[in-house]
Amino acid sequence: MTRWLRRTLYAAAGACALAVACAFGLDRLDKAYPPPLEAAMERSAEVVDRDGLLLRAFATREGRWRLEPDMADVDRRFVDMLTTFEDRRFREHSGVDLKALARAAIQFVANGRIISGGSTLSMQLARLIEPRERRSITAKIMQIARAVQIERRLSKDEILRLYLTLAPYGGNLEGIRAASLAWFGKEPRRLTLAESALLVAIPQLPELRRPDRNLEAARAARARVLARAVESGIVGEGEARLAGLEPLPSVRQALPSLAPHLAETVKRTELNERRHVVTLSRPVQQGLETAANNAARTLGPKLSVAMVMADAQTGEILGEVGSASYLDRARQGYVDMTRAVRSPGSTLKPFIYGLAFEDGRIAQQTIIEDRPANFAGYRPRNFDMEYQGDVSIRAALQMSLNVPAIRLLDAVGPHRLMARFRDAGISAKMPSGKAAGLAIGLGGIGLTLRDLVQLYTGLSNRGQATTLSNRPRKEGETPRRAQVLPAIAAWQIADILSGVNPPKGATQRGIAYKTGTSYGYRDAWAIGFDGRHVLGVWVGRADGSAVPGISGFGTAAPLLFDAFVKSGLPITPLPRAPAGALRQAFSELPVTLRRFESTASETKPRGVAEAAPQIVFPPQGARVSLADGSDGFSPLVLKLQGGRAPFRWLSNGKPWPEAERRRTARWLPDGAGQQTLTVIDAAGRAASVRVFVE
Repeated sequence: MTRWLRRTLYAAAGACALAVACAFGLDRLDKAYPPPLEAAMERSAEVVDRDGLLLRAFATREGRWRLEPDMADVDRRFVDMLTTFEDRRFREHSGVDLKALARAAIQFVANGRIISGGSTLSMQLARLIEPRERRSITAKIMQIARAVQIERRLSKDEILRLYLTLAPYGGNLEGIRAASLAWFGKEPRRLTLAESALLVAIPQLPELRRPDRNLEAARAARARVLARAVESGIVGEGEARLAGLEPLPSVRQALPSLAPHLAETVKRTELNERRHVVTLSRPVQQGLETAANNAARTLGPKLSVAMVMADAQTGEILGEVGSASYLDRARQGYVDMTRAVRSPGSTLKPFIYGLAFEDGRIAQQTIIEDRPANFAGYRPRNFDMEYQGDVSIRAALQMSLNVPAIRLLDAVGPHRLMARFRDAGISAKMPSGKAAGLAIGLGGIGLTLRDLVQLYTGLSNRGQATTLSNRPRKEGETPRRAQVLPAIAAWQIADILSGVNPPKGATQRGIAYKTGTSYGYRDAWAIGFDGRHVLGVWVGRADGSAVPGISGFGTAAPLLFDAFVKSGLPITPLPRAPAGALRQAFSELPVTLRRFESTASETKPRGVAEAAPQIVFPPQGARVSLADGSDGFSPLVLKLQGGRAPFRWLSNGKPWPEAERRRTARWLPDGAGQQTLTVIDAAGRAASVRVFVE
C-alpha cells in the first residue's frame, strides 16, 4: 500500500468516525461520557482589596497559579488577536471548524506531517481539561467530540473565559491573568499591543516560548502574531512595527503577595471560598509595607515592625503590616505583631487626661506638679529620671511626664479608665492575679496594636471609638461605636497632641500623635491621627526581648511620619472645637482650675484635714424625671458633703458662671439623656456623678 493511500485512508477514517459519532447521538454521549468540566473548576484562592485589586494569590493544590479572568477587564485587542490567530470562526462554529479541519487533513495528506491542527478554541479547551500524552487520530476524534459537548453546555463567552483560565503560559502559570502578572506585573486590562501578542503566542508551545528561557523564540512567535493581526486589519502596519521593537521580559515576576498575615488568616478561616474581599486598600498597603521594610533594614536584622492604619469613622482597616519581611526567620516575620499583646508604655496617657478634662478637674493651662511622689507605696519616675517642677497640663502631656499622669489617674480612678476601654470594645490584659492599679497609666497592662488604634479612633472622631474590622460590612450594617470620651475632652486632647513637635528629620503634617516606650525597652510605639485616619506603629522583637536604645519618639515616630506619607492618603484636618470647648490662658482660669492639687492616696502636706467633696444627691447612675409638662425641665437640687468652699460646678464639662459657697445648688439641665455633673472644691479636689435625665 502506498504512503499516499495510507494518508488518505487515515483522513477518511477520521471523517467517518466523526460522522458515526454524530449519528450515534450526542445526547447519549453526553449522558454516558460528560466532559470533566468540574475537575477544571479549581482556581487559585485570591485575597482582594476594597476595590477588587489583587493583594495575594495562592497556588492550587497542584501548585499551579490559575486565576480566573473577568472578561470585561481583558484587553479587547488581545481577544481579537487570539481568535484571529487560533480560531477565526470561533463565533460561528459549534465546536468544530469543518473548513479548518478539512484544510488540516489535506495538508497532512500532502506533506506527511501536521502543518496546522485545525483545532478550535473549544477543542483546545477539551485538551486542557482532559490532557492526553500522545497525539493521535483517536485523541483528535475525542477532542472533537468533547468540543461539541462543551459547546452544548457553555456559551461562547464562557468557553473563552475558561480557556483563558487554563491556557498554559510556561512553568506553573495558567491563564491570562497569571501570565500577565508574572511576565508584565499587571492585570490583563492594561496590556500593550506587544504584550498581548506575546501572550497569544506562548500557549502554543509554552515551554519553548517562555521569554525568560528562550528570548528569540518568544520574539519570533510574537512577530508572527503581529503579522497576522496586520493581515486581519486589527492593527496598522506601523503600530505593529513599533510593537515588534518593544523589549521582551527576561525575568518572571512574583505574583502579588501583600498583607500575607491577613491573607493567610482569611483563607484559613474561609476554606470553601475562592475569593476573599477585605477592607484594605492596595495603594495604602503597598506604601505601609515599603515603609516597614525600609525601616527594618535600617533598624537591624532581628527587629520587627508592625502597623495598622484605619478609617476612624468607619473602623475599616486600610493597611495592616503584621511584620516586615514575612519570610525572614531572624525577625520571626511569620508572627503577626498587630495582634500580639504587649505593654503600651505611655500611649494610654491621653485617655487619663481626657477623663480629667471630662470631670472638669483640669484645663490646658492648669498647673500640675512634676516632682517625686508616693502613692501608697507606688513611686513613679519619669523616663529620663528628671523632673520639671510645676508645668502646665498641656506641657505635661506633650512631654509625656509620668508623675503628672499618675496624679491624674489617681484622681479619676484606674477602674474608671478600664471601664472606658471595655466600653470601646477593648479587653485589656492584666498580670495574673492583679487588679487595675496606677501602674496601668505607664504601661502595666497588655494591649495589641489593633486595640490601641481602635482606642485612638475616639480621639480622631469626637470621642467616639469605632470597632475595627478588616472584612467589609454587610449591606445596612453600621459600625459599632462607643463614647470613650466626651467630644469636648477628645478635642482638648487632640489639640494638645497636635502641638507635639515632629521627630528629627520629619516635617509637621497636621497630625496629632503620641509615643510610648515599654518598661525595659521592649516595645516602641507611635500612634498618630488626623481628622479621618489613625495609624499605629510598633517596633520591637517578636520574642519580647529587650532592645536597648529603642524608644517611641526616636524609633517609632519617624516611621509613623514616613508611613503617613507613603500611604498616599491626604491629611484631613482635625475636628473643629465643639460648642463649649475652651482654650483659656492661665489668667482666664477660675481659681479652682489654676492648680491641680494632690489626691487622697498621695502623701498630703500638713494642714489639709477636711474630707474631699462627695456628691450625695443625685446618686451615681440615677434616672431623674424633670419634665415640667411644657417641653421644658424643672431644676434639680444638688447636695454634697465635705470639701472646702467655694465650689465650682460643671455640667458635661461646662463650668457654671458663678462659684457656690453652699453645699446645695440648683441645676437646670439643657436637655434629656445622660449628663455628667462635677464639683471641684477650693483645694482642687473633685467628684462626679452621671445621671440620666428624663
